[in-house]
Amino acid sequence: MIRASFDTPTGPITLEESAGRIVRLWWGRDGDGTSEALDAAQGQITEYFAGRRERFDLPLNLRGNDFQARFYGVLLAIPYGETRTYGDIAREMAVSAQAVGQACGANPIPLLVPCHRVVGANSLGGFSGGTGVETKVALLRLEGAAGLLI
Repeated sequence: MIRASFDTPTGPITLEESAGRIVRLWWGRDGDGTSEALDAAQGQITEYFAGRRERFDLPLNLRGNDFQARFYGVLLAIPYGETRTYGDIAREMAVSAQAVGQACGANPIPLLVPCHRVVGANSLGGFSGGTGVETKVALLRLEGAAGLLI
């Protein structure tokens, strides 16, 4: 595993890569490695925060069980600047909203797999990255997400 950290407007981010694929992303500083995948991810995340990128095109490791694979696909389909509720996703996947919330919290690659675009019906819900909901709000504001309680 190779890790690289860099600064963003929401705090330092660390990326972890294995076998040429991004396997984890978290807020904090814990690495100074380099690789083609890490360099590409850093560049695309920098473009995202500069308002020049709406979609990531990176090699991600999205392995998991059938539920997780379907869940990641649903998250990746949420367009930049839009949100879906936990209930919307639960209905689409025929699972409970609680299962969706737990899956969001367990997402190993937040931001790149945009769980910040999932909100509650009457609240923002939670976020496992950065400083929590404050980071979620910053990301949604950056994307110009409309109709939110922010």
